[in-house]
Amino acid sequence: MPKSRRSLSSASPSPKSPPPQAARSWKPIAVASAVVVVCICGGAVFGDWWTTLPDDVTANYVGRQSCLQCHTKESQAWSGSHHDLAMDPATDETVLADFDNAHVQHHDVDSTMFRDGEKFMVRTEGPDGKMGDFEVKYVFGVTPLQQYMVEFDRTDEMPDTEIARLQVLRLCWDTLQEKWFYLPPPDVAEKLSPDDDLHWTGVTMCWNTSCADCHSTNLQKNFDVRTARFHTTFSEIDVSCEACHGPGSVHVELAESHSLFWDRKRGYGLARLKGTDPQVQIDTCAQCHSRRRQSVHPGFRPGDNFYDHHDNALLTTLLYHADGQIQDEVYVHGSFLQSKMYQKGIRCTDCHDPHTARLKHEGNQVCTSCHQHPAGKYDTPAHHRHDVGSKGAQCVECHMPTKTYMEVDPRRDHSLRVPRPDLSVTLGTPNACSGCHLDQSGLPAAKREKLGEYANWLAAAENDEEVKQALLTVDTWCRDRFVQWYGEKEDATTHFANALTAARVGDPVATELLKQIAGDRRTPDIIRATCLQELGQYGADEANEVSTQLLHDADPQVRATAISNLQGLTGARLVELVAPLLNDRVRLVREQAARVLAPLPRAELRGSQRDALRQALTEFEAGLMVNNERAGSHMMLGVLRADQGDPAGAERAYETAMRVEPQVVGPRSNLAELLDRQAEQLQQQAMRYAQANNPAGRDLILQSGEIRDRVAKLRVEELALLRRDVGLVPTNGPLRYRYGLLLYLLGDEAQAVTELEEACRLSPNSPDFVMALALLYQKHQRFVDAIEQMERVVELRPDDDSAQQVLRDLHRQQFDSGGVSPRRTAP
Repeated sequence: MPKSRRSLSSASPSPKSPPPQAARSWKPIAVASAVVVVCICGGAVFGDWWTTLPDDVTANYVGRQSCLQCHTKESQAWSGSHHDLAMDPATDETVLADFDNAHVQHHDVDSTMFRDGEKFMVRTEGPDGKMGDFEVKYVFGVTPLQQYMVEFDRTDEMPDTEIARLQVLRLCWDTLQEKWFYLPPPDVAEKLSPDDDLHWTGVTMCWNTSCADCHSTNLQKNFDVRTARFHTTFSEIDVSCEACHGPGSVHVELAESHSLFWDRKRGYGLARLKGTDPQVQIDTCAQCHSRRRQSVHPGFRPGDNFYDHHDNALLTTLLYHADGQIQDEVYVHGSFLQSKMYQKGIRCTDCHDPHTARLKHEGNQVCTSCHQHPAGKYDTPAHHRHDVGSKGAQCVECHMPTKTYMEVDPRRDHSLRVPRPDLSVTLGTPNACSGCHLDQSGLPAAKREKLGEYANWLAAAENDEEVKQALLTVDTWCRDRFVQWYGEKEDATTHFANALTAARVGDPVATELLKQIAGDRRTPDIIRATCLQELGQYGADEANEVSTQLLHDADPQVRATAISNLQGLTGARLVELVAPLLNDRVRLVREQAARVLAPLPRAELRGSQRDALRQALTEFEAGLMVNNERAGSHMMLGVLRADQGDPAGAERAYETAMRVEPQVVGPRSNLAELLDRQAEQLQQQAMRYAQANNPAGRDLILQSGEIRDRVAKLRVEELALLRRDVGLVPTNGPLRYRYGLLLYLLGDEAQAVTELEEACRLSPNSPDFVMALALLYQKHQRFVDAIEQMERVVELRPDDDSAQQVLRDLHRQQFDSGGVSPRRTAP
């Protein structure tokens, strides 16, 4: 029996539909040298031939039932699509999994899926670590897996139109193999603690936070910071018409007005997804099919500029390989931006049917429908070098290789690149050829089978020398054949992957390549922005010149990254360069400019600049509060308030961060630092009072002491959280660095040295880590060790005058203590 909502596509016209109109005939009439089309209906000529709605009319969401009367074909195509089935209430019809007392064993938890009357139930480990029974309220997705959601925190007062906090179970149904499986987080093999953010009851598995925005239409998260509860709503539970076309009330009003033409200002009253600018459609799809760094502003609607509301993630280490191929789950957009297809104006619907969400053609026809070159150029063994009809003869196998996510979901890389086994040999990046020819590795068949898909080999090679060498054998074999067939690639040493590979380990050799690529406008903009961001780690001298040149680049991510690199500047020079971008046409750039300028005294800005800064900061704060259920948003607000000279506002923001996510690392350290500065100011004021024989100084000393006690308490709490995280991810250099610094602040200098040494071992090319260790050695008068570390800092930052001075001071101190003579470190 089909769902009632599935039958909407065949529904009869609404009783509110207008009565049938008389048959119309059309003819053009020349009026004052212009051709005007008029409608003759029963002999009358209508004069209201062009409609213009009032300027203040706002489009609202009206639901897909308003679309069906005219768009039956599209509705039928959409029905049953992945968009249609993105989310549903749990019913006999929508639940695909076996709930007949089925069991899944994961670690030491034996979970049971069963029925309680009409309810679908799961008995599993709950947030308290105890076994409990949980009702499945909603299903998520349809194939290749279906997920199940449990509602928490619902109160009796909440209306049916609101959804409280939904948590997505890690117990999933494989719809192809028809079996239950446990979905672990990527790269986490051990059992999750119930208080771990990755546990199914943790924040990363919260539907309202991580999933809802892209699985329902007109999603309003509605998190109440005061009560720490969600009151989430949507206009439609799945990805329906208005999720892509925009709210339809204006379109419906125009369609029912019986005017001869659409609105001369608004056109159809919907997003122009098929207009001459492909970016409109791409941005509309990217609102969901992208990995975002942050929310820029609430309220994205189809037709809006993507960067007015979102900030696409760059090609960072955890998300992409150094050559831009997908590593983590990035949802297509960042890959597609790298492609030649994007540069040539190809849009999503050139390959995908927008309503069925399926490919428009089968097999290689998806590609050859556009690549209609002379016969036999591409879809032939002369090009692909594989047997006709074989897997290797398929365009996507070479140019869009897959990686499996969520255990059972293979997804294709949309950067549509040429395989580069030569880069695999020199840099260790993946390539599609090796992924298919692992039988050339020389490893025993049993080990090959155990390793499984190519991505597992790449992960294993990081710690298994045998696998690493086996992959090199395969890569070399593939490279030799590639060169034999297609010749050497001219960019083997200048390809951006060389720069990013070096930059990811902090190698100074990367700087010149990064500069060249960032400034080369023939390179895809997302790659240029990434190179510019990486350049920032090498110090101001390396980054400032290039960043200054790119402040007015055509791409908003490049402009925003350039602004971020200049935040080390101060005073008039910073205002001169960045203040004009407070009026940038793209909100992401305006907000980045505001964030960088916020710490400046307002007297350094002109009146119009102060107004523009105030407006941009208002936008920035609105963007932060899109995710007001996350501690990070309130931490960033706290930093902004501190920069604005509002310590009370900063304190409130940090306390809110601790309240909404009590277990997160960061807000306690920030608040402790803020309070520590306040205590220091009180002590200095008390000293001035004492010098003036003012007895009020004693009260200030008491206040300062109370604040110091609070600071110590906050740091002890933070230390426990950092110790937990270091235990979970012991190979994370930045985490060990933060842990070491906090140990130092709490007086455990011996353990601080141990942690900083480990941080430098894990991240040997991070100058800040090495500098901190050198200074701690200096304090302990370990001058030989300190000099060794500072020489490394100078090597990493050869143009850093302050590092040169610290090294000279260390040599002088060593000499004074009876060591070797001081020596020059630079001409």
